[in-house]
Amino acid sequence: MTARTTSDYLTLAPGPLAVSAWMDVDQTRVDAFAEVTRHTHWLHTDPARAATESPYGGTVAHGFLVLSFINHAIDSCGLRPTDSPYALNYGADRVRFLAPMPIGTGFRVRDRISLIEASAHAKGLFTRTGHMFEIERTDGNHVACVSAEYLSIWVPA
Repeated sequence: MTARTTSDYLTLAPGPLAVSAWMDVDQTRVDAFAEVTRHTHWLHTDPARAATESPYGGTVAHGFLVLSFINHAIDSCGLRPTDSPYALNYGADRVRFLAPMPIGTGFRVRDRISLIEASAHAKGLFTRTGHMFEIERTDGNHVACVSAEYLSIWVPA
């Protein structure tokens, strides 16, 4: 990905920007997220119980855990404008949790990122980016699991 300034984003046409590298999500990460958010339901945190009672054959990642990878995906793909020291989270629209993400060997997630909108804002560059997180399943198929539009304001230096 070519480094871009906030001005460069204003000239980009909407469309695909990048695809992040695959990210492994293990039980340790799910448990840490559960503890921090106080969402410790057995479906996420009890592999033994989930193996017998869950329709997914084991624990699954929190949808909000997957959603929280947006900033990591943006940064790891080099999409942060070079002339902005930080961004303000402005919101998220059209968040959908499309499929569960099972935890275990062979499951990982990546983000397909697209530009929906970029415009000048009083506080900096406003961007609306599309994010489609997909799971690589053990059979090699890719399945969409979380979809969202992410709203950011990139503050100028």
